[in-house]
Parts: sequence; structure tokens; C-alpha cells
Amino acid sequence: MADAFCTDCKKNTEVVFDHSAGDTVCSECGLVLESHSIDETSEWRTFANESGDNDPVRVGGPSNPLLTDGGLSTVIAKPNGVSGDFLSSSLGRWQNRGSNPDRGLILAFKTIATMSDRLGLVATIKDRANEIYKKVEDQKSTRGRNQDALLAACLYIACRQEDKPRTVKEICSVANGATKKEIGRAKEYIVKQLEAEKGQSVEMGTIHAGDFMRRFCSNLGMTNQVVKAAQEAVQKSEEFDIRRSPVSIAAAVIYIITQLSDEKKLLRDISIATGVAEGTIRNSYKDLYPHISRIIPSWYAKEEDLRNLCSP
Repeated sequence: MADAFCTDCKKNTEVVFDHSAGDTVCSECGLVLESHSIDETSEWRTFANESGDNDPVRVGGPSNPLLTDGGLSTVIAKPNGVSGDFLSSSLGRWQNRGSNPDRGLILAFKTIATMSDRLGLVATIKDRANEIYKKVEDQKSTRGRNQDALLAACLYIACRQEDKPRTVKEICSVANGATKKEIGRAKEYIVKQLEAEKGQSVEMGTIHAGDFMRRFCSNLGMTNQVVKAAQEAVQKSEEFDIRRSPVSIAAAVIYIITQLSDEKKLLRDISIATGVAEGTIRNSYKDLYPHISRIIPSWYAKEEDLRNLCSP
């Protein structure tokens, strides 16, 4: 029930909405204040135990400017049951015979959407990956190449351009079997194609160790105070010439920070959470160790604690 002004009662009264008739009725005098209202709520309810094939939606998805028809073409669904009537089956056969120029793009976009969902990426990254693949596809240069590696590379580039980078290993985990080497080659190929189209270099965005820190710390279940110390430490580490990859530096900083806290983590656990080999973390720790007093925040650890750290 809600409040509305009733012209008969001359005051705000509680009103009742009659869903069957679409009327808004005053609860005190019974006057119909508004009739034939449009119900904008959903006309169905979805339950968790319902089959995924039983979709009650009677409208299509949003338009897609990357497709020829905007993604608004009509698709004749298969009839329910084992066998349908002659009319439905005939229409289905004619539809399959018709050539859809966007069939390959639709499948590619679905694959990118699946990979994005598995990585928990936002819609802007997915849309950027779709745009990149569309540009490469328009050049008719994807024939004969590993499709899964191309799509994964598009997603990797999109993450870089949206300042939400993911490691190649993370992308590889959802790439339907494509290897790191194949994704790397596909990335180089896509960048060359985009540069040839634009006539200038493609902006990929700079990767910083801090871009991975919060996600890695979340994977390890670290507390907010420890995460804050790790983020400050990784920012300080950028002031020094440490010739390691950002992912390796992030993993080494996490290892140092956890060793200085009560939440000590095994090197094996950090390796699993970050995707960095244990030996690489040790070598990165060795490079960070000479600067450790200037990297670790003073509020987090004292000089005595730093001296108690094991030397590499």
C-alpha cells in the first residue's frame, strides 16, 4: 500500500492497487484515482529448479551494433518434444539453409562472454574484446588460425586497454585449451593487424604490480590491514630499478608482507594464488631484499622485524 491524494477525502490516504483491473483505489472512500494503469513488473516468476530451456522471456536481447542486423533478426526455435509438426520442421530446415553472415561473429561473441564470466570481468571489457575481434574479422585474416587463441588474445588486450589487466596464465585458464604460447602469438598478430588498420601503434596500457595486488590478496584471504600494507609496499617498490615482471614483484611483496604478520602464508600457497612459480618468487624476493627497509611501511613493521626476516 502507498499514499496518494484523494480528491474526495481532500487528504493523503492509503491507496490499494488492483492488479487485475489496473485501478488505483482509495482505501477510505473507494474512489478510483487512476484506471487502466500499465503494470511494468515482470509477468513471470523464475524458480531455481526450473529447466534452463524453459525461458519465459518473450523479447530479444539488446541490439548489437557490431552485427549486420543489429542482432535483432528472428530465429525459429525448434519445436518442443521429440518431434514437431511438418510446418515447424520445414521452417527450421529453411532457416538452416539460409546463410547468416554474422553466424561466426555470434559464436565468437558468445565464447568471449563465457570467458569473461568465468574471469569475473565487467561488461566494458567484454564489449571492448568484441570490438577488437570485429576489427580483425573485418580484415578477413582469421581463417586458418586458432580461434580460441584469437578470442583469448582479444580478451587479454581488452583487459590491458581498460586498465584491468589479467595475467596470460589467468586468460589461459579459460581459453578452452589454448596454450600461453598460442595466445602470445595471437596477441602479437592482432596488434599488427590493428596497427596496420590505424596506421599507428596500438595503446596497450602499462601494467603495474599494484594492478594484481588486491585480487591476489583476496585469493589468499588476507585481512584489510595486511592488504593495505601490501599495496603501499608495492607502490614503493616501483621507485627502484627491479627488473622483474609486475606479477613476480606482486607475488614477492605478498610473501614479504605475510612473513611479517601473524598470517604467514606458505610459498606454495602464494604460488598457486598468483600463478608465479616458487623459484621466481624467491628470485624476486632476493632482488627486493636490499630495499626492504624503504619498501615496507614503517607503521606495519619495525626495524627489528625486518632484521628477523630470512636472508635470500
